[in-house]
Formats: sequence, structure tokens, C-alpha cells
Amino acid sequence: MNSSVSFIDLKESDLPKVKEIYDYYILNSTATFHTDPIQIEELKEFIFINHPIYKSYMIKCDEEIIGYCYLTYFKKRQAYNRTAEVTIYLSHTSHKKGIGFIALNHLENIAKEKGIKNLLGIIAGDNEASIKLFEKCSYFKCSHFKNVGEKFGKILDVVAYQKEI
Repeated sequence: MNSSVSFIDLKESDLPKVKEIYDYYILNSTATFHTDPIQIEELKEFIFINHPIYKSYMIKCDEEIIGYCYLTYFKKRQAYNRTAEVTIYLSHTSHKKGIGFIALNHLENIAKEKGIKNLLGIIAGDNEASIKLFEKCSYFKCSHFKNVGEKFGKILDVVAYQKEI
């Protein structure tokens, strides 16, 4: 890839763009199990701004915002503070360019700096592109929940991938 990818700390003013990208996936894919567009206030429940540990970023490629990524709680209980869930969403026109790989590596480096020891990717079982990305980055499948979701009339599995860093 010959493009320049950078990560900018996510600000409150970025949330409308985050919502736009996320709403596309809500309405057109099983990448998220939300079924209706969500409000910006709802985004703030899992995407943090200026959090000392759980960092969130806008992804920029050749001066254009093309996605976002973040670390968030695995479970909001203190004993899980050594673990984070990792999430990446790229605009639907920015796939298969190696940006997900770069973003996942960036989040891993930030997690290490923040003292996080385990990263988890929670993925719809039919999301082959995300599964391949996590496997390529040495995550291993640690769970498979069968038939736990339903979207667009399709019964869906959820898989979890883990990497100790």
C-alpha cells in the first residue's frame, strides 16, 4: 500500500462522522448487531474520548478520514482491567487496502503502552474479512457462540479472537 495512514485522537466533533460510518454497517451488514441507527449519545457508551487507557482514533488515509478504531472495556469490572476489546470500522469504500492491519497493529501498540495484557476481537461469525484480519495478526479463536443473534432474517454466530500482548 502506497498510502499514508495516520491516527488522530478522536474528539467529540468527530462523532457525527463515526456515526455515519457505523450507521452504514448497521443498515447494510452483520458486522454489528445493532439493527437501527443509534444516537451519538449511545456511541459514547462504548467509544471513549480522552480516556486515560481506552483510546479512540479517527483513521486518516491520504488526508481523508476513512474510519475509526478504538479500545474499550471487555467488561466494566475492575478485575478485567488487563483486557480490552478492540474494534475497527473503515468506510465501506476503504476495504482490502491493508488499513485494517495497520489499525490493529496501532491499537496493539497503544494497548501495550497502557498496560493492557489481552486484546479481544468480538466478530460476527459470517464476517470472513474480520476473521482473516485477526488471524493474520496472530489472534486465536477462543470462543464460538452459536445462533446468538438475528439480523436481516439470518441467524448469526459470534466468535471471539484473543491475543496476549
